[in-house]
Amino acid sequence: MRALGLATVLASVACASLAQADDKVSVIMPWTAEAEQGGFYQAQALGIYKRVGLDVTIRQGGPQLNTATLLAGGAVDFRIGANGGTTINFAAQDVPAVSVAAIFQKEPSVLIAHPEAGLKSMADMKGKPIAVSQSVLVTWWRFLQLKFGFTDSQVRPYTFQIAPFLVDKNLIMQGYVTSEPFAIETQGGFKPQVFLLADDAGYDAYATLIDTTSAMVAQHPDVVQRFVDASIEGWYSYMGGDPAPANALIKKDNPDMSDAQISYTIARMKEHGIVDSGDAKSLGIGAMTDARWKSFFESAVAAGLYKPDVDYRKSYTLAFVNKGHGLAMQK
Repeated sequence: MRALGLATVLASVACASLAQADDKVSVIMPWTAEAEQGGFYQAQALGIYKRVGLDVTIRQGGPQLNTATLLAGGAVDFRIGANGGTTINFAAQDVPAVSVAAIFQKEPSVLIAHPEAGLKSMADMKGKPIAVSQSVLVTWWRFLQLKFGFTDSQVRPYTFQIAPFLVDKNLIMQGYVTSEPFAIETQGGFKPQVFLLADDAGYDAYATLIDTTSAMVAQHPDVVQRFVDASIEGWYSYMGGDPAPANALIKKDNPDMSDAQISYTIARMKEHGIVDSGDAKSLGIGAMTDARWKSFFESAVAAGLYKPDVDYRKSYTLAFVNKGHGLAMQK
């Protein structure tokens, strides 16, 4: 009887421990570890995920990984999507996945030119050689063609290296406002002209979106909400507090990342309001609105990226954002 009683007690303890165990979730980044992902690493480093009952594994992405396929196939619970165009692909291709938050209110993509070019606006780039990647050719390049009259004859191959740009003063190239200009200043010894698509072309795509599966939203909404809220807190802390804890984890995952690059990235994100601008000012980091999604979709349809009958509203949900979570941290 004593043995049976002890077994019962042990079983009860085990059940209680299981009930209190953190929910294990995994998230994959769009690229190797960098400051553009800093808020997620901050939430990990400061134990914010742990505090809300999540055991989070952060996986690095990279050019050889199709993170959308990994998400749809169940290899990860969340993925950080590049921009709103990839999100609408979920609906266009009938993939059961949705965006639940938009960390970047501005798409950080830029076009970069030599100062000698003397460009006053992106309209002045018409007819000039521009190096862009294959993925860009089926996203914002089409938008620029419609807006400024760019043609495919201007396209030059882009290999994610700045060397061709440094030796050709006539060449314009794609990049991120947080990254390539720093490399050019460091390696080329000059400050290039930088044109942010969001500001200089009116390209209103969200970026750095938190994506998950439709099944996760339906079956575990509490986990989704906790992950979104903790990530938002991580971003407020990273952008407004001491980013050192996250930076240490970033450099651990990506030893090639320098302190100078990280500092530059954070400064540019603040300067251009990449994270905290627009609706995020009043609704909180991660904000999304139906009006903004509608505007972006209509511009994408006009550029020939989607058919007008795509139900783009299936590709996102506002259920987990716009609640002002974390605004007190900002103040």
